[in-house]
Amino acid sequence: MKCPPATKPDLTVKPRLIRQVFLPPLILLLTVGLGYVGFLLSEHNGIRALSENGERQLELHARAVESEITKYTYLPSLLELEDSVSALLNDTDGEHRQVVNDYLEGLNRRSRSRAIYVLDTTGRVQATSNWRDADSFLGEDLSFRAYFQDAIRGQPGRFYGIGSTTGEPGYFLAHGLEEHGKLIGVAVIKVRLEALEERWQKARLEAFVTDENGIIILSSDPGRRLKSVKPLTPEIKERLARSLQYYWWPLNELQPLAREALGDGVEKLTFPAHTEPPGKDIDVTYLSQSRRLADTPWRFTLLTSLQDLRREAIIQGVLVAVAFALLAFLLIAWNERRKVLATRLAAREALEQANSHLERRIAERTQDLRASNERLKAQIRERRQAEQTLRQAQDELVQAGKLAAIGQMSTSIAHELNQPLAALRTLSGNTVRFLERGALDTASTNLSTMNALIDRMGRITASLRSFARRGDDKGQASLGKAVDAALQVLASRIEASALQVHRHFADLQLAIDQTRLEQILVNLIGNALDATVGAPLPALWLDGQMDGERYGLRVRDNGHGIDAEARKHLFEPFFTTKPGDHGLGLGLTLSASLAAAAGGNLSVEHPASGGTTFILSLPVVAALPSESP
Repeated sequence: MKCPPATKPDLTVKPRLIRQVFLPPLILLLTVGLGYVGFLLSEHNGIRALSENGERQLELHARAVESEITKYTYLPSLLELEDSVSALLNDTDGEHRQVVNDYLEGLNRRSRSRAIYVLDTTGRVQATSNWRDADSFLGEDLSFRAYFQDAIRGQPGRFYGIGSTTGEPGYFLAHGLEEHGKLIGVAVIKVRLEALEERWQKARLEAFVTDENGIIILSSDPGRRLKSVKPLTPEIKERLARSLQYYWWPLNELQPLAREALGDGVEKLTFPAHTEPPGKDIDVTYLSQSRRLADTPWRFTLLTSLQDLRREAIIQGVLVAVAFALLAFLLIAWNERRKVLATRLAAREALEQANSHLERRIAERTQDLRASNERLKAQIRERRQAEQTLRQAQDELVQAGKLAAIGQMSTSIAHELNQPLAALRTLSGNTVRFLERGALDTASTNLSTMNALIDRMGRITASLRSFARRGDDKGQASLGKAVDAALQVLASRIEASALQVHRHFADLQLAIDQTRLEQILVNLIGNALDATVGAPLPALWLDGQMDGERYGLRVRDNGHGIDAEARKHLFEPFFTTKPGDHGLGLGLTLSASLAAAAGGNLSVEHPASGGTTFILSLPVVAALPSESP
């Protein structure tokens, strides 16, 4: 078999790359899409089957409710046949009340109703079956009830409400009692319908009945009872509250989480359900089917849970997705197998050519790597040279800063040395004369004074000599000694400006060269002296505080502060707010660089009360027991 042309591999790479990039997402998308379509089809077919079965269940249970509420409709009209009832209504002050009470009590017991009572035309209860009970209706004024108002107008009274006397819910049937064509009273029977709810609960049936106001009056779930299935306006709530139909029940709205209409009287509703463990809510979806009950304005609603149907639909969708994924996998495996066999045949012929080409490329690459290695070594040498030159330049710059500071202090140093020299010249001449005169005590005193002046001059020159020394990158420094040395170097300026120095810091061993720490402090205290020029009571505070493994020294003055524009360039080289002959603009830059080289940092704060605060933070080596006063 001949080897394909050199351009052929380039042409076959692009389709393969496209397949590798786009084929897996496409298969995944098709798998998910087919699974979802399978789920929707399974759910649709299941809902259609449940809807057909639910129609039969709805009709069966609706007829049971109609039978339950219509079997008592004849009872109120029977009271027209009882002479004692007519006699009582014609003469309410007569002796017929007890006879009627006993009659109604027996009739109520035989019919298994909740209560039977007779009202006169004013709505006052004249006789009742529960006359023996403490919460008897006897004497109650029920003229406000809708069933009485319908019956007094000659219409059948049908009413569901909560009793205003007993607080028990019930279904009230009222019938106007006539005698010789004249209305003389109203007969009312109260029926309890809880037996229907008990049968629904035993049959594990999800159902409820709503009245003409949209209020659930019967429900297999007690939590839904006396809730509204439609929004109630404030006017409707006020009207229902005045009628006391539901007593003082709040009539909250039963609002589903989701609602989807599927047909006439058929909906898909989602309600929250509380299950174990406590506090965990699970949303339950129902198929809702409803129809109106005969001879009443009520509606019967049957709820069929779709949870099992959803699980089956999900399983069907997963099975469809798995089947498609398996088929796609088999097709891909077959295609890959076919390509592998073809590739093996082509690879055998191209192997020798590839080996020779690879050896040639390796030789070329080795030569390139050798040249690159030599260039890299040269760059490393150049960078090391540049780093060494930079370090030397930094040291020279630090030394130049020191010499610049000494140059600025030269006038004060000359003044400090001139005074002892003049005193020495005067005292030496006087001492010779005192020795010639034999005044040895006076001569001895002059010599002691001269010795003290010489010591003072030695201290001044020693401080300058120590300050001018070159420092190292590493070392240890005593904070107390560094502060003393810096104050000694600047003693003449401090004395001339009457600066008050307040010291409160711990004498610690810091991880920095002693000379470099002294130079930083000379720069910071010198800046404080410049900033407090013209201040009525110039003062300097040196406060220290531990900050983790570092010690922070705060150098604060009460000078004129730094304006907002100058703060942006404070640590830039050669930037200074002093006149040209008073500074190079390198003090803060060098101080920050020296602090950073020692593993610390130098920062600045601008207190609202005025002045400037520099914070020098350096690593701590060891603490000494004494503290500066």
